[in-house]
Amino acid sequence: MKTALLVIDVQMALAHDDAAGADRSCPQANENITGLLTAFRERGEKIVHIHHHGVDEDDPFHPDAPGAAVQPFAAPIDDEPVIIKKASSGFIDTSLDEDLRAAGVERLVLCGATANHCVESTTRHAAGLGFDALYAQDAVWAYGVTGPDGAEHSGEQVHSVTLSTVQGEFATVLPTAEILSLTA
Repeated sequence: MKTALLVIDVQMALAHDDAAGADRSCPQANENITGLLTAFRERGEKIVHIHHHGVDEDDPFHPDAPGAAVQPFAAPIDDEPVIIKKASSGFIDTSLDEDLRAAGVERLVLCGATANHCVESTTRHAAGLGFDALYAQDAVWAYGVTGPDGAEHSGEQVHSVTLSTVQGEFATVLPTAEILSLTA
């Protein structure tokens, strides 16, 4: 089964949040994303980078803002395609679906940021389009949030709940090492 790696929204706005002390889960995500990129590059397999560009000038992901830049460890090289999205899912108003189908891709490995936003949205959309999705549980991260009821949820809690809601119905959730063995 032809597989593609989707590296989603690994951009400087999130590194800025990290530097400001945000409550982030999965500190090993960057290392695992690097491992996925390295393995897919060595195997000559398809890699697609998906970057978010906000439309509001105050958005830290606005294309003119420093936060829109890619984090260096996840930067595309050579002819690796970059899809620019303005919505949560990488499939909305982009050529991602057509590009993957034209390349004969049937299975996706999804990683990046954040677990409960754009990676989850893209995963759910991929499943709806019929792709077999592998969600890299330790190559994504989440941030703590406050619910509408005022309840505080840590980054680790948000991460865990996201993995639980994606598993089975939308994707197979696995650690990076298992994904690399399965896709070898």
